[in-house]
Amino acid sequence: MAGERQRGVGRPNENVLSRVLIVETALDLLDLHGRDGFGMRDIARRLGVRPSALYNHVASKDDVFRGIREVIATRITVAPFVTQRWDEALITWAHSYREVFASHPPTIALLAVMPFETDSEIFGTYEQVIEVLYREGWERAEALNILVAMESFILGSALDAAAPADMMSPGDRADIPHFSAAYAERDMRTADSGAGPADQAFEAGLNLLIAGLEAQRSARAASRVAHDR
Repeated sequence: MAGERQRGVGRPNENVLSRVLIVETALDLLDLHGRDGFGMRDIARRLGVRPSALYNHVASKDDVFRGIREVIATRITVAPFVTQRWDEALITWAHSYREVFASHPPTIALLAVMPFETDSEIFGTYEQVIEVLYREGWERAEALNILVAMESFILGSALDAAAPADMMSPGDRADIPHFSAAYAERDMRTADSGAGPADQAFEAGLNLLIAGLEAQRSARAASRVAHDR
């Protein structure tokens, strides 16, 4: 009817709402407005539905956050743990993990400290990481500590990727010659390679982590051979 208010083009009616649609909308709002970027009414307004309709699919705002983490977790590639060497697989996984979180900076601080639900899909990824490390000679408890250490590094690197590239600029200070020279040299590397400061730091840190793990793995393998003689 001519006098009837029309629903916005592309907006779902309540019958086609889903948990995934609600969670994806909340993630979009987070990206736009930061960590306080959405309430349930904001999600409903964006989708053109009544707030009460959301609760047929999610229990609360905390439940939406749990859904956001699950969505993000499914975007992190895990296939390399089946197809690549252990070190190559960890490198590929780390790059994917960082890229996913760097694409959504507001989620880093929010999701990094949120307890997991026991049915979370992220445990499938963790299982593959622990399995490959255990197969390469680490005890399972050690493998878990390695996983957490790598996650801490990756999340910090994702946060660094969202920071201004010139955040550490020393300006024209003359009392810190080594730091100023290091900063200038890194700028030259950036110009030559096209890799920004955060990317350079990530690659350096990841290479050190993998090299350290390889050195430890090789030393243990040599020790086992010597012991068996």
